[in-house]
Amino acid sequence: MSPDNPIIVALDLPGREALALAELLRGRVRWVKVGMTLFYAEGPLIVSELKNLGFEVFLDLKLNDIPHQVAGAAAAIARLGVGMFTVHASGGLPMMRAAADSSSRAAEEVGLAAPAVLAVTVLTSTDDEGLSQIGIEATAADQVVRLARLAQGAGVDGVVCSPVEAARISTIVSSNALIVTPGVRPTWAETGDQARISTPLAALESGATHLVIGRPITAAIDPVAAVDRILSEIERIDR
Repeated sequence: MSPDNPIIVALDLPGREALALAELLRGRVRWVKVGMTLFYAEGPLIVSELKNLGFEVFLDLKLNDIPHQVAGAAAAIARLGVGMFTVHASGGLPMMRAAADSSSRAAEEVGLAAPAVLAVTVLTSTDDEGLSQIGIEATAADQVVRLARLAQGAGVDGVVCSPVEAARISTIVSSNALIVTPGVRPTWAETGDQARISTPLAALESGATHLVIGRPITAAIDPVAAVDRILSEIERIDR
């Protein structure tokens, strides 16, 4: 397994099914994503179980609250030993800074590496019309840029955006920033509920550092073959 394998498999499955799939994918991928559904069903134990299988865990809970609450949640997350976790950029500068500072301190206290804090810009299920419905008249692309600049000012480690905006975001954030893109669909997969999508190869060529891929792998008849097929499609790019 290459250490720069960019695939993050979204384990949006019930607990035992998620672990069974993870077992199948050992040695094929480095990262797995634990989202709200899995974490709220299984609790922190699921992170430990996945780490024991040798995976890096991306905990995608999209924290968004007053800075004090987010600081506390970020500290608890850091103590779990996750590699990355998310906050909403729309929570503002003080909230994002609180998450970054608190998670770094908490990790140091327990002798762990600080997790990367990622700021979620605009969800990939949201389009211009959806933003307008909640009173945001900017286009999705412009709103992503605005929030990415805010995240850069907050000192977080990277952003989550759709692959459609990755190229533009790569010119805004620092050269070592993470650009994590959900909404990644191989040409042979259904688009599902994602509105702003791209293929794995196109996302990487646009500047993405990590690709969050769920159903094309998790719903495949042969998940291992699906991962291998995606890897074969992206191996042409020099990362």
